[in-house]
Amino acid sequence: MQQDTPLIETRQLKKLFKVGGGAMLHAVDGIDLKIYEGETIGVVGESGCGKSTLGRSILRLIEPTSGEVLYNGQNIVGLGSRQMRALRKELQIIFQDPYASIDPRKSVIEVIAEYMLIHKMHKSRTETYARAAELMDLVGLARRYANSYPHELDGGRRQRIGIARALSLNPRFIVCDEPVSALDVSIQAQILNLLMDLGEELHLTYMFVTHDLSVVKHISSRIMVMYLGRCVELADSDELFAHPLHPYTKALLAAIPEPDLAKRDVDFVTIRGEVSSPINVKPGCRFAGRCDFCTEACTQADIPLIEAEPNHLVACTLHRQAQEAGKERT
Repeated sequence: MQQDTPLIETRQLKKLFKVGGGAMLHAVDGIDLKIYEGETIGVVGESGCGKSTLGRSILRLIEPTSGEVLYNGQNIVGLGSRQMRALRKELQIIFQDPYASIDPRKSVIEVIAEYMLIHKMHKSRTETYARAAELMDLVGLARRYANSYPHELDGGRRQRIGIARALSLNPRFIVCDEPVSALDVSIQAQILNLLMDLGEELHLTYMFVTHDLSVVKHISSRIMVMYLGRCVELADSDELFAHPLHPYTKALLAAIPEPDLAKRDVDFVTIRGEVSSPINVKPGCRFAGRCDFCTEACTQADIPLIEAEPNHLVACTLHRQAQEAGKERT
């Protein structure tokens, strides 16, 4: 059951990047999202849809162009560096590439201890390194690797280092930015199960960013589907897979490989057309140019999210028209 007050809330959050000629690239464009304590919300979409930018904007690793990010009811957009420094302990990120996000000059134990030393979490370096060793145990990384360097380890172990470092400050909210996309399939399962176990044990709140719907179904309680900076659908994980409403969501689900040949459809569903440019976007549904159900109403104005079904939001004129028709009949 959802709590009344979300741990994280975004209100009309936008991140625009300046490109040549004064044009603006709409990476994140008016996202309203509530993330409740203890839940894992998945954010999915094609590469370039803005999902990673959304996560980093929430953490203020990149500054939002406009909108609000509320943490425990407090708007953290606009806070100074000293105020944000205190909040950094509670808001962490696990990066996609574990090797690129780790200082190659530091040993494993030094990488894990780094944040704790910066924030003076313990009285002495001895206590800090003792805690780092405990974190190695927690994430399933053998202590014999304590004095090893990142290049000596495989991708799975490097990602465990990144997880241990994110946990070192006892955070409440963690953005997982495609943490398994660079790993082998067998290692992916281990890392996913580790994150789920840690989330339950430490009562963590995750925002899990990925392009892989099969992965996000495994770990998420709710899923938000993004397309070119906008949220097009948001629902509970089971509901989204059982009853997708937006044409883009349906196309994404149809693209998931089916290992059982007997269950595969004869016709493979593809998305026609080209991806619209995110630069100086025109009003209307961003997916309109690739949608088989596009009408004139889809291109006149931006399509708002509506609750088509209980706790199932979708931004699509098909469902908005059906909802309006239902109200007229009543």
